[in-house]
Amino acid sequence: MSNGGEAIKVLLVDNHPLVIDGLRAILETYDHIEVVGVAGLAHAGLEIARRTRPKVVLMDINMPQLNGIDAIELFRDELPETRLLMLSMHDSREYISTSVLHGASGYILKDVPIDEIIEAITVVAAGGTYFSSGVTDVLLNRPDKDLLPLTTREQAVLLLLADGKSNRDVAGHLDISVHTVETHRKNIKKKLGIATTAGLTRYAIDNGLIHSKRR
Repeated sequence: MSNGGEAIKVLLVDNHPLVIDGLRAILETYDHIEVVGVAGLAHAGLEIARRTRPKVVLMDINMPQLNGIDAIELFRDELPETRLLMLSMHDSREYISTSVLHGASGYILKDVPIDEIIEAITVVAAGGTYFSSGVTDVLLNRPDKDLLPLTTREQAVLLLLADGKSNRDVAGHLDISVHTVETHRKNIKKKLGIATTAGLTRYAIDNGLIHSKRR
């Protein structure tokens, strides 16, 4: 299967030599995939991406200096047309959800068959999203609200922010100062690893705190 008649340019970013060398060797046997580079660090991967303009970056999460999740936004800021596909041994909901909230187009586990990795690359390159079966199972098993990593007050602030309220509106509703709201907002973003208000809204919806609604 080809991507509009052209090979899909793929960049591999993983600090495990055996993994990255093995993947490269296998991917290069597929006619519709072109491995444009490999890197062991996120910053090195970004340098290669600037030159090669890959369609898909297949990236690990646990890497030194800069982890894969934090690197997602760097790639998206500089290369908005590049799609990020996370490849990890971790199947925790926290890693998966945070990757998606930061802008990843998919998440697959390292123990999946190579055919599934090829399928994921193809789907993501075409503009879709892809989650391996193990990842989907984790996402469907939503945690109880009480297990969320936020205090009761932080959850209240999150709910109001996700509903489109300003800091001043939140302060008035909860009878606290605007400065206190700003502090809560900063702590919430830090705990959840989310940088934007839109991301907070998506988190609240994904965890059943609020329901998606049309505006």
